[in-house]
Amino acid sequence: MSTGFTTLELIVAAVLVLTSAGLSLMLKLGIHRSMLIAAARMVVQLLLLGLLLRSIFAMTNPWLTAGLVVFMVLAASYEVAARQERKLAGGWTFLVSGAAVSASTLFVSLFALGSVSLTQDWTAPQVVIPIAGIVLGTAMNAASVGLTALMDGLVSERDAIEAQLALGHSKRQAMQRLMQRAARTGTINVINQMAGAGIITLPGIMSGQVLAGQDPLVAAQSQIFLMFLLGAVSTASIVIAITLALTRLTDERHRLRLDHLQGELG
Repeated sequence: MSTGFTTLELIVAAVLVLTSAGLSLMLKLGIHRSMLIAAARMVVQLLLLGLLLRSIFAMTNPWLTAGLVVFMVLAASYEVAARQERKLAGGWTFLVSGAAVSASTLFVSLFALGSVSLTQDWTAPQVVIPIAGIVLGTAMNAASVGLTALMDGLVSERDAIEAQLALGHSKRQAMQRLMQRAARTGTINVINQMAGAGIITLPGIMSGQVLAGQDPLVAAQSQIFLMFLLGAVSTASIVIAITLALTRLTDERHRLRLDHLQGELG
């Protein structure tokens, strides 16, 4: 069964986006411009990526594959840092984002590749790039959302945290609830995906394999494997991100160092 879509089918699907933009314009929701720009970017980016991957898959050069993965990690790190309204001064937001995204992605991706090596060539770009991309996207989202929650909470609860520190609590004790809240916020998306899989939603990988003619039970096993990876990388990414950020925003004397935040605190 072929899973490729014709140009006509893609155009018909694009009508849905144009209709959504039209509704936004008619109801004055203000999202039509960003929706159309995002849709146009997506089309260009994915087509270019398809052409690039076609060349990489044909050459099967491990260094080229590694170079693309490194570029993806750098781009994801930049995106996490760019999305933060409150940033660490001195470029530390990018460093924290990069460490969280790269370390979590590397660990989980290597585990995944080691697992699939039992049945196929784990060094093939057709295996490495899709796995790294899926894992990296989840790590990026978790770090981005978790860091935003952490920074916002740190500023809004500054007085309460400093009061606990003044009473002799360690910086970890004073910020435990804040860390828990940031971790919950950063991982809620993947937790919802796992909880709803098979009952509320038919996840992407499973849907794709079923459309390609794969046995539904085999497709379900593939999706289970993937969701385990995403749960792990989401947790690892947010833990690394908030730990490094709080290390930068406190000192060895258990003082809060919001002067290390860039710009206004309010």
